[in-house]
Amino acid sequence: MPTFKRTIEDFKCAECGTFVKGNGYTDHCTNCLASRHVDLNPGDRSALCGAIMKPIAAEYKNGKFTIHYNCIRCGVRKKVCSAKGDNIDALIHLTSAPIRC
Repeated sequence: MPTFKRTIEDFKCAECGTFVKGNGYTDHCTNCLASRHVDLNPGDRSALCGAIMKPIAAEYKNGKFTIHYNCIRCGVRKKVCSAKGDNIDALIHLTSAPIRC
């Protein structure tokens, strides 16, 4: 199984325009929670798609949020842990969305 590759990158969110300061584990916008389809395996930047990963739902378990994503171009789905500083209102809103398999 491939290992995680830490890549420290700052970025401007392609969805809402928020500037996000990366820490090497940052994989989504802290404001709108959108991500980009850039990895096949966490941190490898080898996905060719590059489209927006839209947050479609969230779960709250054991004091932590998990965000579910769907790529708007190729349909790939993934889920990631929320990060410190994420927009709590956006996370709570996503918990009311049904989680689709």
